[in-house]
Amino acid sequence: MKTRYTSLLSVKKNIMQKSERVLQSANANLNNAQIALQLSFESLDEIDSPKIGRISDFLSSRMLLDTQRSVIRHNKEWVGFAKKEIKNAKEQLKLDMMEYEKFNYLELEEVNKVLKLRKIAEAKELDEVARMTYSNNKKKEAF
Repeated sequence: MKTRYTSLLSVKKNIMQKSERVLQSANANLNNAQIALQLSFESLDEIDSPKIGRISDFLSSRMLLDTQRSVIRHNKEWVGFAKKEIKNAKEQLKLDMMEYEKFNYLELEEVNKVLKLRKIAEAKELDEVARMTYSNNKKKEAF
């Protein structure tokens, strides 16, 4: 049954579903960030520092370690950003769900109101039919 809230309810449902997809995307982004951070830590562990050799070998090893630490720092920031993104997406989803539920409740109330009016009209109609039948039966008995 369509009410004045039906189209608005479908819009709110679409918005809520979009928020759910954003949250799923943010979760996937966080998983990717955590995997990248873990891989960058593993890469840092694989870097060997030379014990003996030329100064250029030591400098290149140091540069490699600094670069890897920079990658780790970047990945930590990415994880932090992804967590904030998830937090914001959850808050937005919560708001969208509340809006959807509000309009869903209003639509259900409208439907119940219409059904109640229909029941009242049907009861009046049945009463009218019963009166007509009763009066017809009385007329037949009188003859």
